[in-house]
Amino acid sequence: MRDRFRPRQMTGSGTKGAGGPNSRAEGAYALLRTSLLCGLALAALLFPLVAMGGLSAKAGFDAIDVLSEEVAETDPPLTSYVYAADGETLVSLFYDEFRRKVSLDEIAPVMQQAMVAAEDIRFYEHNGVDYRGIMRAAVANQSSGGVEQGASTITMQYVRGALRLNADSIDEVLEATEETATRKLREARLALAVEEQLTKDEILERYLNQVYFGHNAYGIFAASQVYFSKDPSELDVQEAAMLAGLVQAPSAYDPITSDQTQALQRRNWVLDQMVEIGYLSRGDASEVRDLPIALDTSNPPNSCVGGDEPNPYGFFCDYFRRWWRAQDAFGDTPADREKELRQGGYTIITSLDPDLQDLADGTVNEAVSKHNPLAHGAVVMEPGTGRIKALGLNRTFSYDQSNNGPHSNPSFGDRKGNYPNTVNPVLGGGETGGYQAGSTFKVFTMLAALDAGYPLNHHIYSPNRVVTSFVTGGGSASCGGHWCPKNGNPSMSGDRTMWSGFGMSVNTYFAQLIDQVGAGKAVEMAERMGLKWRSEGDAYYASEEHRDGWGPFTLGVSDVQPIEMTNVFNTLAAEGEYCEPIPVMRVIDPKGQELEVASPRCHQELDVDVARAATDAARCVTEKQRKGVDCGEWGTSRVVGELVGDRPVAGKSGTTDGDRASWFLGYTPQLTVGAFMADPDYIFNAVGHSNSVISKETVGTILHGALKDEPVEDFTTPSKEIQFGDD
Repeated sequence: MRDRFRPRQMTGSGTKGAGGPNSRAEGAYALLRTSLLCGLALAALLFPLVAMGGLSAKAGFDAIDVLSEEVAETDPPLTSYVYAADGETLVSLFYDEFRRKVSLDEIAPVMQQAMVAAEDIRFYEHNGVDYRGIMRAAVANQSSGGVEQGASTITMQYVRGALRLNADSIDEVLEATEETATRKLREARLALAVEEQLTKDEILERYLNQVYFGHNAYGIFAASQVYFSKDPSELDVQEAAMLAGLVQAPSAYDPITSDQTQALQRRNWVLDQMVEIGYLSRGDASEVRDLPIALDTSNPPNSCVGGDEPNPYGFFCDYFRRWWRAQDAFGDTPADREKELRQGGYTIITSLDPDLQDLADGTVNEAVSKHNPLAHGAVVMEPGTGRIKALGLNRTFSYDQSNNGPHSNPSFGDRKGNYPNTVNPVLGGGETGGYQAGSTFKVFTMLAALDAGYPLNHHIYSPNRVVTSFVTGGGSASCGGHWCPKNGNPSMSGDRTMWSGFGMSVNTYFAQLIDQVGAGKAVEMAERMGLKWRSEGDAYYASEEHRDGWGPFTLGVSDVQPIEMTNVFNTLAAEGEYCEPIPVMRVIDPKGQELEVASPRCHQELDVDVARAATDAARCVTEKQRKGVDCGEWGTSRVVGELVGDRPVAGKSGTTDGDRASWFLGYTPQLTVGAFMADPDYIFNAVGHSNSVISKETVGTILHGALKDEPVEDFTTPSKEIQFGDD
């Protein structure tokens, strides 16, 4: 997604305008003349003690000065820009009011002139309050019997907008915008004070960045983009006149949804005003008057959706938003943090690699159609930082489900399913439950055993079925009230070690290993590696009271999110250094300061030798026999090694009962990829045994494509002690 909404970098002006600062006495005198002419309430205007509840006149003036300083320095809500890791590819914008602050030098002079001509023809002559304009408007309105002309100067309009932006409640917003003499008087007092603090150019710049142009375009940068898809420095005279004409009544003069008659008349009126004050010759104005309004509209994306087409980075963007809402650095509550994102004007450089994202999306969508109720996704992470490089999913990030397929749960009747369009966090983030991950959970039992001092060549005879000490309530895996799982097929039976047991995924080896090590140790290891218990059942069995009896845990009966599980193997790739999953590289505030919140959050969770030993066993899953290592007769996922090619790769596959989900987590020293396949709408909808290879092929394809131009890095061999123990 190209960033059409980024302004050019230019410097500000800072020059003094005509009619610069005057003394408070001169301002009061000018306002007195205005009030006499228009019949305003002088007591409230000239003596702030009346309005301030009995304070002295000096205290009243001081209060106005303090408030005017706040008004002069008001920062309007700004759009936050979220980019990919290259700093150029736009992921999304976040805003309540689409606005990007620009300096006066970044705004075409003709736009500045058009705005003065349309809204305040004597802007450079008065000092905040235009008493001639008030008198002219009063006469015109009295003659017409209605409100035909206003008398608010650009400075007064800026003050009104700043008061609205500084309001803390709806009542204060109404007070700042109500059509009353009191409000006008307050605006006038503040306008005089503001003009003593700011130059004309500074006021005009702030006004142009604040004012509303319709279609959620706040400020001139947003208006230039929305109506003409260009920067404000590139506006020509007819475009400038049209935009300036919108400010008085954006809906009435809307050139996008109306027949443009009123917009054209208003634009031409602005041209006439520009001629009147010498900004434009009559000849040039005549040429422009005959031109139609030529729009080139843009629809800026917002909060991961919108724009002219679905956001290709929508799922990554949504994960970023959920991550941001969880960061204490941005506010006390998730709502406060999201408000800060939508109004704070941040520049965020995420960890998203556009090329890797294209590779991941292309791979998963080629394997499983978006129109399939089965979701197929891939997570790409960087060892040693926890940064998420890509989130691929065979879905389109969109709220529009009108053309979605039928829901896969037969009890839901005519309800639409979440495919091909959805915004559900299928890959993780938030409190979504996740999916059972099958034999991938054997890694926690193996890590707990290695951590407890068991060597890789720890031998256990593993028959086709084994009776454990874990008590169970019944079912096909119950033998006399004890858990008694069996292997996937009889050929797995035999004398196994961690190498061959993990490589061949021997259930009865790990059922006995977790019995020896203790299920509580395996559950604790999973928690150390970042797993959370989201379902009531998982929380019950993982509790301190029940975890020691949770033997089936080793076969992956708990739910886990794909991002969460990918990070487990990402920790092994980093030799035991655990890093929280993070979607950002840099977070820059509006003042240009980089925030520490974007730094990786890592610590050494596993002993380095333990992590190396686990990787050594995980290589038996994907690679052929290695010298000095007995991986067993075969590995469950040799296809991954074949696809990755001439470089070492480790990992683990997993399928659940009834083939309701299939997983593969694979990694090299440089990159980790996790893939899964399941039905998020109806977990009982089976993937099918024949499709269990899809996740393996996806991981192998992504690792090969991502690393084809990278140097080959080898895993470090674990110590002889952890490999062979006393032997």
